[in-house]
Amino acid sequence: MVNKGMTTMAIKQINLKKVYTAIYHEKETSKLQLVQSLQMGLSTVSQNLKELEEQGLILKTGYLESTGGRRAHLITINKQAKTSVGLGILKDCIHLVHVNLYGEVIHRQTFLIPYKDEKSYYQAVGELTQQFIEKHQMNKENLLGVSIAIQGIISSDGESVSYGPILHNDQMKRSTLANFIPYPCRLAHDSKAAAYLELWHHQTLDSAILLLLNENLGGAIMTNRHVHNGLQMRSGIIEHLSLDKNGPLCYCGSRGCLETYCSMHALIEQTQMEIPYFFEKLRQNDPTCQSIWKNYLTHLAEAIRNITVVIDGVIIISGHLAPYFTQEDITFILNQLSQIAPFPLTHEQIILGIEGEYTSAIGAALYNITDFLNTTMI
Repeated sequence: MVNKGMTTMAIKQINLKKVYTAIYHEKETSKLQLVQSLQMGLSTVSQNLKELEEQGLILKTGYLESTGGRRAHLITINKQAKTSVGLGILKDCIHLVHVNLYGEVIHRQTFLIPYKDEKSYYQAVGELTQQFIEKHQMNKENLLGVSIAIQGIISSDGESVSYGPILHNDQMKRSTLANFIPYPCRLAHDSKAAAYLELWHHQTLDSAILLLLNENLGGAIMTNRHVHNGLQMRSGIIEHLSLDKNGPLCYCGSRGCLETYCSMHALIEQTQMEIPYFFEKLRQNDPTCQSIWKNYLTHLAEAIRNITVVIDGVIIISGHLAPYFTQEDITFILNQLSQIAPFPLTHEQIILGIEGEYTSAIGAALYNITDFLNTTMI
């Protein structure tokens, strides 16, 4: 029921949002279908469709099959009415992605550039970002902004890195990059951006733990469909779970952290091979590679056991290594868990991410998309 105190303009805005929201969720619809589903008058729906089309937010993309009489226009969202760029910063490269209003990746590209906490580096990243935008002929007026996923804990105000021992970028500021990227910018912790992507992909996901298997390990915790930040933005830093107090030295200064066993860096150190070549030999049943991989999965299972005792949720294996996992690998982890965990998991409780090394950049880009949809939809 409409509030009697509402102005005519407010009611019109609500109806406009209702129509846009219905089209977004339906993907394809028609004017009469909107009249029926929204229980609005034909003239009201028609006026809202006209306004949305004039704003470039919807498209008429064809016709429905005729049931006799005049064929109805097929109406869809203009997926590229607004888009977002995600920028993932790593030690040796940057990842750039361009996503539309449905979170679909339109373009992606990697540039090899070693990280340095220097003005020249940030200037180069800004230039590469603008080259990426120009190369793919993005409509700059429709670009919502550039979200930057970076290794390091982000301050609660989103303006700087408060803890960054991997890149040695403590106190790196958002404004530094914004000086060289002429679009709205935001900083995001790479693991939390990756978790945000999984929430986008899995609309029924409630509670989960993300394992981001990149060059350096990362993690995030999700509860009630939100990424948990904690008091000082440190929640979910599972890479520093200690598996052995006498284990290998971690970059944090402690020994035996999960990082030293299950990061991609740790795997490369053990194998002395590039990741694609290692998995090629592994799948050819090379005995040395099999032994190393089983040891890796065993440590991963130990970590999952410890995490799930505290957080009751789905496990998401994401990041660079995720596409290399097979169902046999998942079965191995589950078998290990059945021996050491008080509450063993099932196959359905372990999800494999699908975006690989671009995961964090895509997740970061989705923050801008969500902000736009939250203002445009009900």
